[in-house]
Amino acid sequence: MDTGNIAFILICSGMVFLMTPALAFFYGGLERRKNILNTMMMVICTMGLASVLWVALGYTLSFSGTGSFIGNLDKVFFNHVSMSEGEGIPEGLFAAFQMMFALITTAIITGSVVGRMRFSAIFLFIGFWLVFVYFPMAHMVWGGGFLDAIGSIDFAGGNVVHISSGISGLVLAIVVGKRREFHQTEYRPHNIPFVVLGAGLLWFGWFGFNAGSALAADGLAIHALMTTNTAAASAMLSWMLIEKLVVGKPTIVGACTGAVVGLVAITPGAGFVSLWSSFIIGALVSPFCYFFISVIKHRLGLDDALDAFGCHGVGGIFGGLMTGIFADPAVGGHSGLLYGGIDLFIAQAESIVFTILFAGILSFVIIILIKWVIPIRVSQQEEAVGMDRIEHDETAYPTFMGLDS
Repeated sequence: MDTGNIAFILICSGMVFLMTPALAFFYGGLERRKNILNTMMMVICTMGLASVLWVALGYTLSFSGTGSFIGNLDKVFFNHVSMSEGEGIPEGLFAAFQMMFALITTAIITGSVVGRMRFSAIFLFIGFWLVFVYFPMAHMVWGGGFLDAIGSIDFAGGNVVHISSGISGLVLAIVVGKRREFHQTEYRPHNIPFVVLGAGLLWFGWFGFNAGSALAADGLAIHALMTTNTAAASAMLSWMLIEKLVVGKPTIVGACTGAVVGLVAITPGAGFVSLWSSFIIGALVSPFCYFFISVIKHRLGLDDALDAFGCHGVGGIFGGLMTGIFADPAVGGHSGLLYGGIDLFIAQAESIVFTILFAGILSFVIIILIKWVIPIRVSQQEEAVGMDRIEHDETAYPTFMGLDS
């Protein structure tokens, strides 16, 4: 064991854990004041549910066995997982680090359906989604399964985290249905300082997310940290420029959104692409996500409330393809299209299509089955009152006339 590596991954695990409450602030600030507690609760509950399921089943299904699509039960409840021995770091620490990814991934999904989905329904969905979508995806990408076998690469979770959660959130939003005032009113963030706080903590946690995926305190971790920060900064500036050109003024919500999509886009390639290419990846992902959110989503009538798919799905797809183009053999040992590696680009495209279909179809099946058993959304009247009172009998702020919408 290497005590330096152990200390590094312990710290990174804590940083990735922080991303989930950070997302609660980010989503909560974007949502209406009468729904903020419900929005934050849907995110925060994953810290309990995903943690328990990961220890019981998740790690063994993700990282044991040699199956193409799922692991086995040899390490159920961390059986035979050493907390003090391992090559570089103990296996128990690796399992703990990976657990944090399960927390934030399921939390991302909830942003698509805030303001109208029953908490009991989203809670059940998250539990089944982890078992039938996330654990198999983690195995297929990082556990030696199908997507690894076809030659695709994913440094820190482009497919596993962002595309799978983004497409699942979109499917969930379509099945649950649109908010009652969709296309009739303009939904505005109720607490922009919360958005800034959440985005800042997400950016901080993402250093543990990507640099920690090197699994050692070495040059690759430093490289991943630098590509991560550069892409986020570049995407932020790009989004601000777009807003200046399109609407005349840059906004702080837009700047924070740009940073997040830059972080999403660099995730699959943080340890595979060169530093200079992270400028390009960050600068180009913002126009793609901005166009989807501001144009395509509205033309298709999609009520992806907080743009879980627009940011994480579109950003993840873009990042995966860019990894297939810019992967530098001098960095991570893989050659992208720019370096003559057409096979890698094809493998990246195939893995993205597979992830969309796999996560999308299974998410549809899961939510339809839940819908047969319990109501999945509140009534129109309950939605008008607000999810905080209806679902939790709590309010975040004193209610003043005209300020609780």
